[in-house]
Amino acid sequence: MGRFESRLAELGFQLPTAPAPVGAYLGAKASGGLLFVSGRVSALRGEVDTAVSVAEARLAARDTMLLLLAIAKQEIGTLDRIVSVEFVRGFVRSSPSFTEQPAVIDGASELLIGVLGELGRHARTATGAAQLPYGAAVQLDMILRIEP
Repeated sequence: MGRFESRLAELGFQLPTAPAPVGAYLGAKASGGLLFVSGRVSALRGEVDTAVSVAEARLAARDTMLLLLAIAKQEIGTLDRIVSVEFVRGFVRSSPSFTEQPAVIDGASELLIGVLGELGRHARTATGAAQLPYGAAVQLDMILRIEP
């Protein structure tokens, strides 16, 4: 077990099994020292602010980030090859009046920083959406810089 997986365990987390893509795409693709991890949706379903609370959605964002890390590990063999998290994009299925999407996606960002330290700090987008695949509350994707 590498240092980042050990840190996950210290925080009380473990990586789930990397889910297979649900369509005609790759779970991740490496190119020029970057790893592009395809979008995954949360297991939590429903619209944030009406059917789902901010706290529930925040946990769903954290858990969805664990899925992305599992996909990254499957692709590159070990999370210890991560040099930095470059970018995270988060979508929150939310009511038209909801404006706290950044607070929801913080669940994913804080996990990355907690596990990777300064290497986990990243640029980010957090935006609302009227609908996400399968009625999910959260969808995330990310770009990592990796060692060769």
